[in-house]
Amino acid sequence: MALATARARSAETVHVLCADEAGLNSRRAAEFVSPPSVWEVRGRELVPAAVEEHRPSEAPDPAALAFVPTIEEAGAEPVVEHGVVTAEVQGLEIARVVEGTEGPRLEVGVGRHDREAFAIIHSREPVSVALARVAAEVADRRRPGAEPHPLNRIGAERWLRARLLASPATVGATVLTTAEPPVPRDNVKEASPAVAVGRAPDGGELVVVTSVGIDLDLVPFAADARLRVAPGARLLLAVPERDVHPVTTDLAGSLVGPAEVVAVPDNWREVI
Repeated sequence: MALATARARSAETVHVLCADEAGLNSRRAAEFVSPPSVWEVRGRELVPAAVEEHRPSEAPDPAALAFVPTIEEAGAEPVVEHGVVTAEVQGLEIARVVEGTEGPRLEVGVGRHDREAFAIIHSREPVSVALARVAAEVADRRRPGAEPHPLNRIGAERWLRARLLASPATVGATVLTTAEPPVPRDNVKEASPAVAVGRAPDGGELVVVTSVGIDLDLVPFAADARLRVAPGARLLLAVPERDVHPVTTDLAGSLVGPAEVVAVPDNWREVI
């Protein structure tokens, strides 16, 4: 957001003061041709922020991976990010493997609070049955032409990614697969760009980051995602046509390795 504001006001020098996440912001700033100066606030002092390295990739617990067949049999897609195994339907997380006192267990629900409530209300129902039922409901709510519903209002970025995984040619790719974000998601119900990796027709590596709505943090996030998963790849920002904003294209072109903004149809839910 700081870069977008600075460009709107034609500022030549930008200083970003951070009470937290200074190292993360310093890492992302370095991806721009003219990076802002990032400072860490320590009491009344300002200290130049050191670049924070990406956290190492975590392998999931083998006991957590044992739930993958259950997820697939229920009609959901298993997704592993930062060592956590989840189940998604059209980009919406409907279950997660969590650590329990007796080892990993599969909890059904959209977000932590929903999982806790679901476990209380449906405690007598086998988890495989519950997961299949929820997966079917979500698939119906997130189909083309479905009536507006809470289940198709959240997670639009991941829904768009799911559609592009099924139709990679929409963004000029021959194949796309999911990739984890540069930092773990704190809340599945909050909007956050989604990441995919793939190949172009010429064999070149691609990183595709999807977003719905105008997100001023999209470009720094996407640059950080590429830095983590494929530093030398072409970076594509896939957004609906109505969300192709000048500030996004301007910031995309100001990266050390410029990103390309790819517009998908506004009615992507129906046509992709």
